[in-house]
Amino acid sequence: MMIPESLLQSTRELSGLLRARGRQITTVESCTGGLVGACLTALPGSSDIYPGGFISYSNELKQRVVGVSTSTLESYGAVSAQTGIEMALGGLQHAQADFAIAITGIAGPDGGSQEKPVGTVWICVANREGYQDCRRFIFPGDRDQVRAQSADTSMRMAIQALGGGVASLPHEAEHWQG
Repeated sequence: MMIPESLLQSTRELSGLLRARGRQITTVESCTGGLVGACLTALPGSSDIYPGGFISYSNELKQRVVGVSTSTLESYGAVSAQTGIEMALGGLQHAQADFAIAITGIAGPDGGSQEKPVGTVWICVANREGYQDCRRFIFPGDRDQVRAQSADTSMRMAIQALGGGVASLPHEAEHWQG
């Protein structure tokens, strides 16, 4: 998959803010399969702002690697705000980073349902000071487009969390307050 220029621009902006503030971010990715981490590490000097990330595609890895609880997965499913925030908080703990991005969703072309159609993605951003922002989006397009939009939106949400101004976000379908 070619990385769209808009995604690279968001990556540069997020990296610059993290560097200027002396902060680090980690990623916990499911449907994006490491795309955000790949974008962050595409820039020189990324080790200053990105200690690493986690790809937890299966429910088993969500539990074993980043500590998502069995009861959360059983009660809410893998594609939920509750799972997303547990992914983000687990990433913060395990990577010892200042901020975390977590993405869980259905990129397609299969796997959707009437309740959670293809393109449904929960993006959660959290930090060590208790900030938590979880939003559900329904992105249009094919698998690559859903993944790219998810990655780009996650970085724009992180830019907002870092106080980098109001980054334009797609209209979310739901904004979860924990």
